[in-house]
Amino acid sequence: MKLLIKLGGTLLDSPESRSRLAREIAGLAHHAVVVVHGGGKQMTRYLIERNVESRFVNGLRVTTPEVVDAVLKVFAGTVNTELVGSFRSAGARPVGLTGLDAGLVDAEPLAEELGAVGKPARSDPALLELLTGAHYLPVVACVAGNANGFVFNVNADQMAVACASSFGADRLIFLTDVDGVKGAEDRVRETLTADEAKGLIQAGIASGGMQAKLEAAILALRSGVREIVIAPGARTRVVEEILAGKQIGTRIVS
Repeated sequence: MKLLIKLGGTLLDSPESRSRLAREIAGLAHHAVVVVHGGGKQMTRYLIERNVESRFVNGLRVTTPEVVDAVLKVFAGTVNTELVGSFRSAGARPVGLTGLDAGLVDAEPLAEELGAVGKPARSDPALLELLTGAHYLPVVACVAGNANGFVFNVNADQMAVACASSFGADRLIFLTDVDGVKGAEDRVRETLTADEAKGLIQAGIASGGMQAKLEAAILALRSGVREIVIAPGARTRVVEEILAGKQIGTRIVS
């Protein structure tokens, strides 16, 4: 089975949480696994420490040249390297990557007012196929580029979808800091269709980060990923239990 696991930056901020997740994912060696990660919390802290103001438009961080520099240092640097180190300690064979490597994910500008914020335009899975075929674990930071070497800050959920779609992932698992997707009754929904997910967005029930995840999930379904799961990354053995068929979080199906 091909799996793509997206790790939210909050889960990676604690060495204990990062190490536990690395051990659990490293134990999935009989699957072809790709990991994509964010790091928004770490990015915000880095910018505050350097007195760089963060501006947001529609929930997206305006990416100036100063912020691009931070993106490379934080996402592709500290966060990616620490996660690779945790996977190595767990016995995996991790390879730290960004979307720039071998044209893994090319992006294009999302909006002029956002600066160097990009949206994935195309993804070449050849590097992921090569690495997973040789039993390596690709660990991809949410940084993309283009053929001219330009660097884009890309939403990590969108990055995960781009990689999952081109890689032909059977499942896309978003590990987050929430229990799942809540409906109008404020309870976690076990299953959602794409239309039901759209309804939650249109009703304003799913907003902010959850809206972004649901929009990414809908796009993933359209792109051929059969099942998406949004689940609590703080739960021990969460991926193993999901693969065993246990109901955890919210499954989004076509």
